[in-house]
Amino acid sequence: MFLVTEYKRWLNKNLDDSDLTRELKEIEGKEDQINDRFYRDLEFGTGGLRGVIGAGTNRMNVYTVRKATQGLANYLNKTCKNPSVAIAYDSRIKSDLFAKQSAAVLAANGITAHIYPWLSPTPTLSYAVRYLKCDAGICITASHNPAKYNGYKAYGSDGCQIALEMADKVYEEISALDIFDDVKYMDFEEGIKCGKICYIKDEVIDAFLNEVVNQRVLNKNCDGLKVVYTPLNGTGRVCVTRILDIIGVKDVTVVPEQEFPDGTFKTCPFPNPEIKEALQKGIELSEKIQPDLLLATDPDCDRCGIAVNQNGKYILMSGNEVGVLLLDFIAKNRIKNETMPKKPVAVTTIVSTDMAAPVAEKYGIDLKRVLTGFKYIGDQIALLEAKGESDRYIFGFEESYGYLSGGYVRDKDAVNASMLICEMAYYYKREGITLVDAMDALYKKYGYYKNELINFTFEGEDGMKKMNLIMETLRRQAPKEIAGIKVVGSSDYKTSKKNDNGKISEIDLPKSNVLEYRLENGSKLIVRPSGTEPKIKVYISVKGSDRDNSEKITDKIKSAAPRDLKIE
Repeated sequence: MFLVTEYKRWLNKNLDDSDLTRELKEIEGKEDQINDRFYRDLEFGTGGLRGVIGAGTNRMNVYTVRKATQGLANYLNKTCKNPSVAIAYDSRIKSDLFAKQSAAVLAANGITAHIYPWLSPTPTLSYAVRYLKCDAGICITASHNPAKYNGYKAYGSDGCQIALEMADKVYEEISALDIFDDVKYMDFEEGIKCGKICYIKDEVIDAFLNEVVNQRVLNKNCDGLKVVYTPLNGTGRVCVTRILDIIGVKDVTVVPEQEFPDGTFKTCPFPNPEIKEALQKGIELSEKIQPDLLLATDPDCDRCGIAVNQNGKYILMSGNEVGVLLLDFIAKNRIKNETMPKKPVAVTTIVSTDMAAPVAEKYGIDLKRVLTGFKYIGDQIALLEAKGESDRYIFGFEESYGYLSGGYVRDKDAVNASMLICEMAYYYKREGITLVDAMDALYKKYGYYKNELINFTFEGEDGMKKMNLIMETLRRQAPKEIAGIKVVGSSDYKTSKKNDNGKISEIDLPKSNVLEYRLENGSKLIVRPSGTEPKIKVYISVKGSDRDNSEKITDKIKSAAPRDLKIE
């Protein structure tokens, strides 16, 4: 009954966005569609908000965005003196509208909003928070999700996405609000006139790019490297092409169908550089003009994917492979250039490849593993900075194509990654080999590590319930074997308990809804619900005696995992 009442309240309101009114009228009498839009409030957490664009409390729209911003404003006004917030947005549908609505709510609450006057990569938001000494940041983006999604990332004063403690307090403020009656709001242009809304100046982007350039590994220009680049209709084109020009990569062809911002993503329905289909236009162009490298950044330009010219064919490399290659490349060249700090630190996540460990060990690097989410890598940079040891951090990566080699931002940065990858490709080209060849050499040296990710999608209210039930069932009835291979150890990151053949120990990481199973043959599986999508993710990690052996074990586990983990 409440859902119908709330639906009618929205339907009878004179809404500011006519698209919402039209949608509400179209679903009148359609109980299942009304339920899906109103059965819950879009959840606010450490990842902020993310959801399908549309009408209702379980959708991304001007009202859910205003309510979230009012909650953030209440928190800031209680905890900060004269607070200010930086705002950026990407190319997605209504991103500019949501960004301006956020600024207008902040201004109405007496908070200064610094907003980029054009769409900008997510890392430039992290940078602006620190550069402008803001108390928080907002980035309107749904990263690599399909076109129907948008999102609202919240950042703390350190430039990291907000930690759990702050997220909980902001959520408390949001939960106490009525979505219409309790939100303060002023006209955006009025906010500009009264000085509470300010446009971020070009100097911030220039300073950001200078910091990226400072992370160069090679002491020479990358003359002669040929690149095809696609920003996947997102925010990367200006910053990435500028940074490549600065490091001497002059032969850059941008994929024309994906060059300019377009939130409908007509040629890449899933604008995720992890997915081959998203790179298809780039691959087609590459096969015609034969560059050394195809480079792709996702819509908010924090993830970077590549395909490498290997004898005229374009081979996609995984996030784990690129991460390990970059770790090795940065380490050996910093040693060569005598710029390696004492007690160097690299950071990766619990779901990223185990191959990073022997590479780090070879170079005397302290490799730290954190929970999934680049904010946890950012936290490690902040801890080093607090001790006056920020120079010890040399690189961080996660398997989902996120990389960062400096502490100037606290989020993954595809501008930085594009520069590093091009430097690395140029370095190996001068040695007469490709990045694929370089990776094969690392496999032969350290072992054939294979990593696979299986996604299981659960849409709607029933999907959320099913995801929760699956995780609860796995905790009650842990598998004794997977694919016929005995489970010899497990970790529950929600209870912070690690079990190795009955020996219980504590996990020194924040609590998280993640389960890990270690198998007798040295393989492991990690199961976690996505924090940004209605999915359960299963990460498979294998080390085989050779490539064929590694692939056979992976395929065996991959086919059996859904059944043995009861996720089917």
